Amino acid sequence: MINPYLIHLLIFVGIYIILVVSLNLALGYTGLLNLGHVAFFGIGAYTSALLVKAGVPFITAFFSSGIVAGIFGYLLVLATKKLKGDYLALTTLGFSYVVYSVLINWGSLTRGPLGLPGIPKPELFGYVITSGEAYLLFAGFIALLVVLFIFFIIQSPFGRLLEATRDDELGLRVLGKNTFALKCKAMMISAFFAGIAGSVYAHYITYIDPGSFMLGEIILMLTIVIVGGIASLKGSVVATFLIILIPELLRFFHLPSSVLGPVRQMLYALILISIVLFRPRGLFGRIDLA
Repeated sequence: MINPYLIHLLIFVGIYIILVVSLNLALGYTGLLNLGHVAFFGIGAYTSALLVKAGVPFITAFFSSGIVAGIFGYLLVLATKKLKGDYLALTTLGFSYVVYSVLINWGSLTRGPLGLPGIPKPELFGYVITSGEAYLLFAGFIALLVVLFIFFIIQSPFGRLLEATRDDELGLRVLGKNTFALKCKAMMISAFFAGIAGSVYAHYITYIDPGSFMLGEIILMLTIVIVGGIASLKGSVVATFLIILIPELLRFFHLPSSVLGPVRQMLYALILISIVLFRPRGLFGRIDLA
């Protein structure tokens, strides 16, 4: 029997694999420096939680979380269509703060800083996923489907167009391709899966609040993408295991809680600095983030 703590960590690995590979689709394969991914994560979590608590079946709420996040992804691209590079990054970061502000101030819907407690566990075909082992299978299955789906996207002609948009957008426009439509589709797909990850997260934790979707989360996602390598699905999966699991080894040193958090952050920073210095493209990356 697997240790419950290890099951808990592996469920989080599955959730972050969904988040990171979907972020890499927009950032690595399309060249959209999106720092608003955590906002889509939060939108999906709140959408699914609110719908299920209102009596909507889980499967409907699950897909609705992705659809609503995808709509916001389209609106974000529409609002930033003339921005690139650092300006796009700052604007999408601002979008994250806007979503956070809405979540914390719209008390009648989200309960503000009090958060949403008592989120029901997923129910599929009459079976309620309550055990850790069952939820691990559920999260792992969803993560596998997402990785395969995005793999087939990047191997398709559409995926090659996304990479061409990243490498030479002007040249692609000269050839008559609508690069704005390509960016919209990439961001919507990326946001859709971030919303799905939010649903998986919300129904596992059973309690969410705006603090779960702050700047620290996007820093962790970007760290995983950079360590694994830009435009590398394999790198994203491997780096998720490394970044999520390695810091947990610190718990075996019996450090006080006041020290454990800062040491973990220092370890993240050390890993990131080492990658930047010795492997600028990450473990499996093919391009530079520039």
